[in-house]
Amino acid sequence: MRKITLAILGFGPALIAGPALAQSSVTINGLVDIYAGSLQYSGEPSRRTVVQNGGMTTSWFGFRGSESLGSGLKAEFALNGFFLGDTGASGRFGGDNLFSRDAFVALAGDFGKITVGRTSAPTFLTAVLFNPFGDSFQFSPLILHTYVPTGAFGARKWVANTAGDSGWSNQVQYSTPVMNGLQMNFYYQPGEVAGNSGIRNVAVNAYYTMGPLGLSAVVQRVRASNPNSGAAILDATATPNNYGSIDSQRGVYLGARYDTGPVKLFATYRSNNDDTTTGKKMDDHSYSLGLSIPVANGALLAGYADTRRSGSLLAADLKRSTLSLGYDHTLSKRTDLYTIYMSDKITAASRTNSFAAGMRHRF
Repeated sequence: MRKITLAILGFGPALIAGPALAQSSVTINGLVDIYAGSLQYSGEPSRRTVVQNGGMTTSWFGFRGSESLGSGLKAEFALNGFFLGDTGASGRFGGDNLFSRDAFVALAGDFGKITVGRTSAPTFLTAVLFNPFGDSFQFSPLILHTYVPTGAFGARKWVANTAGDSGWSNQVQYSTPVMNGLQMNFYYQPGEVAGNSGIRNVAVNAYYTMGPLGLSAVVQRVRASNPNSGAAILDATATPNNYGSIDSQRGVYLGARYDTGPVKLFATYRSNNDDTTTGKKMDDHSYSLGLSIPVANGALLAGYADTRRSGSLLAADLKRSTLSLGYDHTLSKRTDLYTIYMSDKITAASRTNSFAAGMRHRF
């Protein structure tokens, strides 16, 4: 992490009579994560040998700053964007926004914090904090089931079970102060659709941490797409299942973790109910289990996720089960090496195996 003090010079009638120099402290930080391996998700026709971005964390860079306004009040901002460490391309995928990780301003004080702009979706931290592989969009079973589709665009073999992306744009978020280990967050994202105020996203989540115990609960209603409006809220695929017709999702998410000392235990449960423009429905029920065991200068990781999908929208009920095993070795506070094995199975497709070894460096 690197801190740079920026000197801002102002020229104009309003500044000539007063101080001509103002200073603000801005932090520049980020992460680069690249791995090599053999990759095949269930339902994909063939195996790929890859050098790829984000085995444990999607690579990102950004700027963050704050200013004390007095009386305990503070102004904050963040501009954080993703990039592909293996190619240098901007974003998580082609066409992604420059600052799709964060882009917001905020006021914080004794009352809590009000944030306006693009921030993490209400479910994202629950997924990241309550599974041993964190925010691995390549190998965390929970993250794969929650956010990552498989197969070609428009012809998915599997679509994510949570609508609305891992970040919400154009939103207002209020976070309470932490009181006795409990913090609550309230989210509102207008869909910005003229003449239809019902196209909006709303959610509330809660996090409780006390000693070795951590708990989380999220309730949300999603009708607006992200990172930009106008797209399908879940996936654009039309056949054999018309996921593109889904226009509303109601979800409940629960997470728990407990640090016994020698072992960290993780568990989540998720239930989503999807409605469509055609009157058909789809339901997802998911659970995940995981553990992390400290070993020498690292940790052994194990995670499992299971999702059952049913409803009149589907040509047939679907199930996905994914198991990942890994070892994360710490070289320093900023650098670690990891190796991962993953087994993945989707209904009517073969079970596949993937292997990876990578390096993650924070700056």
